[in-house]
Amino acid sequence: MNTPSSAADTSSAFGRFLSDYGMVFVLLLLVVLFSVLTIAEQNPTGVDAARQVAGRIVDRYGESAGVIIVTRDTADDRLFAEAIASRLADLGPSVRATVNGSPADARQAIEAVLERGQSIDAVAANNATSNWVIYDRFDEVGREKLVIPEPYTWPNFLKLSNLLGVANQTAIYAIIAIGMTMVIITAGIDLSVGSLVALASVASALVIRDLGAGAEAGLGLMLLGTAIGVGTCGLAGLFNGAMVTAFRLPAFIVTLGMMLMASGLAYRLSEGASIPQLPDSFFWIGGGETMGLPNPVWLMILLYVIAHVVMTRTAFGRYVYAIGGNAEAARLSGVPVKRVQLIVYMLSGALAGLGGIVLASKLQAGDPKFGLMYELEVIAAVVVGGTSLLGGSGKILGTLIGAFIIAVIKNGMNLTDVDPFNQKIVLGAVLLAAVLIDTIKRRRS
Repeated sequence: MNTPSSAADTSSAFGRFLSDYGMVFVLLLLVVLFSVLTIAEQNPTGVDAARQVAGRIVDRYGESAGVIIVTRDTADDRLFAEAIASRLADLGPSVRATVNGSPADARQAIEAVLERGQSIDAVAANNATSNWVIYDRFDEVGREKLVIPEPYTWPNFLKLSNLLGVANQTAIYAIIAIGMTMVIITAGIDLSVGSLVALASVASALVIRDLGAGAEAGLGLMLLGTAIGVGTCGLAGLFNGAMVTAFRLPAFIVTLGMMLMASGLAYRLSEGASIPQLPDSFFWIGGGETMGLPNPVWLMILLYVIAHVVMTRTAFGRYVYAIGGNAEAARLSGVPVKRVQLIVYMLSGALAGLGGIVLASKLQAGDPKFGLMYELEVIAAVVVGGTSLLGGSGKILGTLIGAFIIAVIKNGMNLTDVDPFNQKIVLGAVLLAAVLIDTIKRRRS
């Protein structure tokens, strides 16, 4: 039987959860909304769809059927065609021809089969190639012989490829937002992260190109380039922290200056051009997958676990919150305020550099134009996630939720064909609403 005290404790715990992570319900609501708005007929093309087509051919035309496979010249269609051919080989029907191309290619293949005196009992196709009119031009084929995967209804938003894409696109912003969250909790700001993304990509690419023979560079040079890119940005963050702590300059001005300097340095080092001479193995960091998840997503998860533990289970995390709540009171309590602020800004710079490395890996180049407006995206994620711009409150996992809220809104609006100009209006309104909610909560408390 629940006692009044246990009920009160439960209510209090739920209240704290709503205060810290209430935006997760907004995220779930957005997922439901865009799922409903993007319900559409789906036309599968994967291995399961190929097996379905092969099975239907055998059921309809028997094991001795002659089949041609018609798909477009895309990676997914080729896999679809190969899976059909493999399954038909097991079931008995013979493949007369396989087309990966255009309607003209399909016409030539059909003509070649008919000239050999072979029959065409079935045409294995997907939704796209089934709409070609070429089949009606042959009396021996006809549209009635087309066999395609059975369509089904499902939200475009909830397709696995779309969800993985959202997570992958969010990862870089979310990684940078870890450092930004710490900075904002201390009542600071870091406007330089976007330019540091560009600087890290250029610095690492230059090291790999000039010291490691570019595309022929080995693992050691890639690690060195990565370390120099992240380290350079970490030093830039340390400089920001030093200016804020030693000279008591406003963080806004200091990091604005660093934003301009880092961007200028990136353009100077790269001479304003992209640096694409990177090895294919470098792509693994930002473009590879492990156990079905993009590597940037794994990196994001690891970093958020570490950051959550640091901010909730260590003295450093308590110091960060104490400084944001009242820096002078924290100093009088024995908190090494300046040292903690230096570390926080250095971490912000280093994580921005790491984001730049992931982006350079994903796009296979270093470029001084990378990171444009990233600082605004990252700050928006932090604020939407519940961190107060006045400092002293916020949660690392809340920032992750905020990053996904913004990513889901952008992705959902793209899927529902919302005008790009209107998208900016919506995102601006979301940011203002988040700040308004934080202000109201502070006034009530």
